[in-house]
Amino acid sequence: VQLQACGGGLVQAGGSLRLSCAVSGVTFSGYALGWFRQAPGKEREFVAALSWSAGNTDYADSVKGRFTISRDSAKNTVYLQMNSLKPEDTAVYYCAADWRYYSVITTPRYWGQGTLVTVSS
Repeated sequence: VQLQACGGGLVQAGGSLRLSCAVSGVTFSGYALGWFRQAPGKEREFVAALSWSAGNTDYADSVKGRFTISRDSAKNTVYLQMNSLKPEDTAVYYCAADWRYYSVITTPRYWGQGTLVTVSS
């Protein structure tokens, strides 16, 4: 399984970015997908998750109402739309996949390489 994340960059506070993660080597429709992030000097933390059927979603409290996770099965891609960005959202963002929804929230089996998001104040 390979996950390739992209879309990071530098944005001002209050701005928006959309991260993408292309998934290959697996039957896309059978996997739950998620996003994590790791800020400098901090541990990696959960951001958002989406079940394979797209019927279930979960978000960290810190991003609820601002971030939206979605998937395009035709493109084997998962997205993270990030609005109203804050300086504290600065981090390396990782996409992740697992065949169990609970695992994609806690300890995903598969990880992408990460993409850096920097939010300036």
